[in-house]
Amino acid sequence: MIEIDLKEYDYDLPENKIAQHPLKERDGSRLLLYKNKSISEDAFSNIDKHLPSRSLLVFNNTKVIKARLIFHKETGARIEIFCLEPLMPGDHSLAFSSRNSVEWKCFIGNTKKWKEGFISSSFKVSNRQYKLFADKLNPEGDAWRVRFTWDPADLSFGEILELAGHVPLPPYISRPDIPDDSIRYQTIYSLIKGSVAAPTAGLHFTKEVLNKLAFKDIQTTHLTLHVGAGTFQPVKSVNILEHKMHSEHFSVSANSIETLLKNTGSIIAVGTTSVRTLESLFWLGRKLIEEPSISPDNLYLDQWEAYTMKKGQNLSESYEAVLLWMQKHKLDHIQAPTRIIIVPGYDFKVTNGIITNFHQPKSTLLLLISAWVGYDWKRIYRYALDNDFRFLSYGDSSLLL
Repeated sequence: MIEIDLKEYDYDLPENKIAQHPLKERDGSRLLLYKNKSISEDAFSNIDKHLPSRSLLVFNNTKVIKARLIFHKETGARIEIFCLEPLMPGDHSLAFSSRNSVEWKCFIGNTKKWKEGFISSSFKVSNRQYKLFADKLNPEGDAWRVRFTWDPADLSFGEILELAGHVPLPPYISRPDIPDDSIRYQTIYSLIKGSVAAPTAGLHFTKEVLNKLAFKDIQTTHLTLHVGAGTFQPVKSVNILEHKMHSEHFSVSANSIETLLKNTGSIIAVGTTSVRTLESLFWLGRKLIEEPSISPDNLYLDQWEAYTMKKGQNLSESYEAVLLWMQKHKLDHIQAPTRIIIVPGYDFKVTNGIITNFHQPKSTLLLLISAWVGYDWKRIYRYALDNDFRFLSYGDSSLLL
C-alpha cells in the first residue's frame, strides 16, 4: 500500500464522455464484459446471459434524499445547504419523521455570505404557505452543524426535504436537477432513505431485467449502505496512507447474511457500495471473534483495520460470528459505520464479481476496481473510452468477473 503511486490511477476523461442525462430506457445502456481477462460488450438488458448460473446478486436498497436546500438572504445572496447526515436525532428514520426540529451535518455553499443568524425559505403545499428556517451552529469536521425548524410544524422533515429539496446530482453533472432526476437518479428497488448520492450500478436494472434473472434462477438479496458525498472526494494526497476515507453507515439483515452464507463462491456485488458492505461485514465478524463483548454502539470498522487484523477465519466463520453476536443482542439487523478503503493489494473475502459503472480518475472507487482486476483496469477503461462508452453516474455499466 505504501508503494501505491496515485499517478498510476489517473487517466484523461474528456467532458464529452461524462453522461449528463440518463438514457431513455434504464436497461438500454451498454455493458462492458470482463471475464477471464478478455473484454467484450453487450446491452445491459442481456446481463442475465453473462452471469454465472446460480449467482447471488447483492443490491444496495438505499434511497436518495433531496438533500440540497436553497436559501436566499435579504441581500439576495444565494446559500445552498447540502444535508449530509443527521446529528440530532442521529438515526435517519427518526430524523426524517421529526416534526419539531432537527440538526444535520451539512456542507454550506457561499458560507462567507452567512455570518450568523437564521436564514429562511418559503414553499407552498396545497395553497398552504410553509417557512423553513436554518441556523448555522458550529463547525462539524469539514462541514457545519445546522439546525432546521419550520412553520407550521405539521410536516415531517422527510416531507420538508421531498417538497423543498433538490436532487443531489454529482458535481460533474453540470446542469440543474429536473423533475425526471427524482425518478432516474434512484434505483427501482430503493427503499431506505438516507443517501446523498445514488448507488449508480443499480440504475440500469428494470423489472424486465429482474424477471429475466429470476427465470434463470439467479437469486437476489438486499443490504443498505447510505452513500455519502465523500464518494466523490478525489484522493489528493501523494501517499494513499494520508487519505482520510469517509464514513458510511450500513445495515444488513440476519436473513441476508444467512442467504450469503448459503451462496459463498457465487456472490456478485451490484456496485462498489455493496462490495464495501460485504467486505466490511467480514472484518466486523473477524473483530467479533477476537472481541465478542463489543456492544452495538461501539461496533465500527476503521479505514485500515482490514489490513492490520490477524488473518485466518474464512467467510463462513466470520459471518456466523456476526449472526451469533446479533442473536446475543436480539438484533434482526446489524448496523454499523465503516470507513474501509479497498486499494490494490486488498484480499477480497466475499466478492466474486462486480457490476459497476465507470469511475473518476484518482478516486477511491477506481482504486477499488484496480484492487479487483489489477492493472487490467487500464485496458478496460481504454476500451470504454475508445468505444464511446458513457462515464460516471448516468453512464454505462460493466460486469467484472
